[in-house]
Amino acid sequence: MRQYSRMATLALSCAMPAEALAQQATEQKGDQPVLEEIVITADRPDSFRADLVQVGTFRNARIIDVPLTVNVVPDKLLRSQAASSIYDALRNTAGVTRSQLGGSTYDNIAIRGILIENRTSYRLNGSLPIINLVDLPLENKDRVEVLKGVGALYYGFAPPSGIVNLVTKRPDRNVTQFTSSVTNYGALNGAVDFSRRISDRFGVRFNGSAGIVETGVKRFDGDRYVAAVAADWQASDALKFRFDAEHVAKDVTEPSALQLLPAAFGFVPAIPDPRTNFGGRNLRYDAWATNVLGRVDWRISSAWALTVEGGQALTVRNRDFSQLENYGSASGNGTLRVFRTRDQRFRNRNARAELAGVVETGPLKHNLIVGASSNWRWQNGRNSTAVTVPQNFLDPRDVEVPEPTVFTVTPLDITDKGIYAVDRIQFAMVELIAGLRYSDYKSVTRLPSGTVNRFAIDKMTPSVSAIVKPGKDLSIYASYLEGLEEGGTAPINSAVPGDVLPPAVSKQYEAGIKGAALTGVIFQLAAFQIDRPSAFTDPADNRFKLAGRARYRGIEGSVTGEVTRELSIYLSGQYLDAKTRSAVNARLIGKRPENTPKWTASLYTEYRPKAISGFAVGGGMFYVGDRAVNNFNDAFVDGYTTFSASARYKFEQIGKDGLTLQLNADNLTGKRYWSTASNGLLAVGLPTQVKLTARLGL
Repeated sequence: MRQYSRMATLALSCAMPAEALAQQATEQKGDQPVLEEIVITADRPDSFRADLVQVGTFRNARIIDVPLTVNVVPDKLLRSQAASSIYDALRNTAGVTRSQLGGSTYDNIAIRGILIENRTSYRLNGSLPIINLVDLPLENKDRVEVLKGVGALYYGFAPPSGIVNLVTKRPDRNVTQFTSSVTNYGALNGAVDFSRRISDRFGVRFNGSAGIVETGVKRFDGDRYVAAVAADWQASDALKFRFDAEHVAKDVTEPSALQLLPAAFGFVPAIPDPRTNFGGRNLRYDAWATNVLGRVDWRISSAWALTVEGGQALTVRNRDFSQLENYGSASGNGTLRVFRTRDQRFRNRNARAELAGVVETGPLKHNLIVGASSNWRWQNGRNSTAVTVPQNFLDPRDVEVPEPTVFTVTPLDITDKGIYAVDRIQFAMVELIAGLRYSDYKSVTRLPSGTVNRFAIDKMTPSVSAIVKPGKDLSIYASYLEGLEEGGTAPINSAVPGDVLPPAVSKQYEAGIKGAALTGVIFQLAAFQIDRPSAFTDPADNRFKLAGRARYRGIEGSVTGEVTRELSIYLSGQYLDAKTRSAVNARLIGKRPENTPKWTASLYTEYRPKAISGFAVGGGMFYVGDRAVNNFNDAFVDGYTTFSASARYKFEQIGKDGLTLQLNADNLTGKRYWSTASNGLLAVGLPTQVKLTARLGL
């Protein structure tokens, strides 16, 4: 088990890989405070505990020293669950639901009832905004982190759902590992993890995988490929270079969504068989993404360090999104509407420079960060006119549609620049954190009609927190943050897809307690309130509009880590009271935002008996409460609970690091449920999946 010294600075490390989870501490050297690097040894192989975070201004901070709710899903938990998608990872954290999609193509996710923005809120190594419009690879990730709530101080414009940070594996040791898996539906995947320390100062790591995708849905097929490289070069004791590049490609059938029924039919149909595809095998989701990130860390002096980083994320997709409409009659006859896109492109370019250091003024110790960031975002907004074909809800058939020949474009250009400063002041058992960001935001959208929508805003947003530490392993905190977010982007099935609403201010209050207990458990309990703009698709004209403001108030808790050396636990839960507080349409006031459950909870445990070395058995439960199908609360879909199970055995005598065989089952009871209800659409949860995995270390 690791032993941690108390963190005394939020500065970025300039001499260690992220996966070493080095932590900064300060000590006196003469009369000067010093940023001292402390490299922590590795966790136990089966540990679910994660003590440090790598997201935002809190990089290398202990979780219990962060005055916000933050969850870390470590590699060991991802492996135990055989996780293969972002939702697989995030379902372990409270308040997470699917949104808009069922999970066959990529994961649209909401946290605390607020959609995570796919183009701003997913970050690579705490920095580059990667684009979540194709499966983000987990093969090369050491952990998935969620900083819940407002993250504008460090990340600029983003909704207050939170920031999802994917931390890559580093070439910190020699690794040769091969993994293969097969499911009960015939999905196959093979992966390699190869890492080498070329010298004491240079290392390279490669992760790759290729596979056949099968979800159990009828008339579905596809494939997926991943390649990723990470390199670290310690040029000198004071200078380090870090590089990451990853590429993922996925070409699969996209099953059709169901449009809400008219009021006369009760809005929500009976849940169909989860294996049903209301579209056709040749309605495809074909996308690829390439993300590149570079970083330089320079220790200027004993008390100051400079970090400079920059990169690009590019995603291209062709898509045949479909929805079944008007299928409520006894015959089940309806219309399948297909929205076809070709060569739709999304690009983010990001640059950041940050200076961190320690200054003392009398009895006060100031841990300072001053930084500047720029994010340039562009997308071509290319779409074609929708086409319709007959389809039947009760007896769906395979359908085909012609290739589109005429396209409209709704290009979007966004520039989000910012300057920020953070001062973490330490005095005895009290820490005060004050931060301020100046944002300069410009957005230009060119609609197919020729109309040009321009939005510009420059604004200061503050962040203030106080932490009281009665002991080194206990924190009591309160925080207030303001953030800037885009009003939202119109979905593909709206009257003007891609239309961007004007930016607005969101506010967040949070208070909580965190601590470490037993030998390896971290607990968190927090109360929060978020006030933000509310947007919806108006059924009267199918236009995406700002409706007013909504309030999200709740309580969230988690217990994670090692109860004993044999028993690991990852437990979380959330109660959320979300309401529209003001609106242009009076019908919306007092209503719960669509697809927002009051209760969510998750539990996953793993037991490794002493008597059987190398054996482990685990089980999980994931609960999502009932959700409104629209912002008018005209109907609700029922809550649901799914169960998972796992078992594995490691043959130590085979290979250098052993051969592990692992069996996992998800949706163990075959539960039928609505996985999402939003944007006027319903999606069915996936059927039971059983996966056998073999992992060999040489």
